[in-house]
Amino acid sequence: MLYPAPVRDLLLHLADTGLYFPKWTDEIHKEWIQNLFANRPDLKLSSLKSAKRSMNLAFPDADIKGFFHLIEKLQLPDNNDRHVLAAAIHAKADFSITYNVKDFPQKYLASFSLNAINPNDFTVKLIHQDKEAVLSAFNNQVANLKYPPLTKNEVLNSLAKCELKKSVTLLLTLIH
Repeated sequence: MLYPAPVRDLLLHLADTGLYFPKWTDEIHKEWIQNLFANRPDLKLSSLKSAKRSMNLAFPDADIKGFFHLIEKLQLPDNNDRHVLAAAIHAKADFSITYNVKDFPQKYLASFSLNAINPNDFTVKLIHQDKEAVLSAFNNQVANLKYPPLTKNEVLNSLAKCELKKSVTLLLTLIH
């Protein structure tokens, strides 16, 4: 789940604590960059590609290759999602984090020992797993926002707008 940006930022900070190990592909990067640029033409494409490079440098083991042979064998409601599932299978991931859970049938994913989970439920799961690490990740996210700098409440409001309402409620209890 690399779009929208506040969710991507939180997930990357959570990964930086070691709570989970992110996985992605060039194709997944291409999708989030295209979607973000389509919705925000005021952004520079070069900046988005720079973000991709930074992510790959920060998490060198995250970039999955060698999964294309699996795509044709997979059956999902939306054929355009098969590359995501193929990469997750190839990476031996436990979860595929997506807002689009309905297009990743749980019963089918279970045959690959995978679960589709939305970003809110995934973050809630991590909060229950290690409150201190999640709070540290959140504080780092806020501290690293410089252009423009945002307060904790502004970041929480942004995350709530990105459908992370349960996560925000739990984060509020950790902050106060």
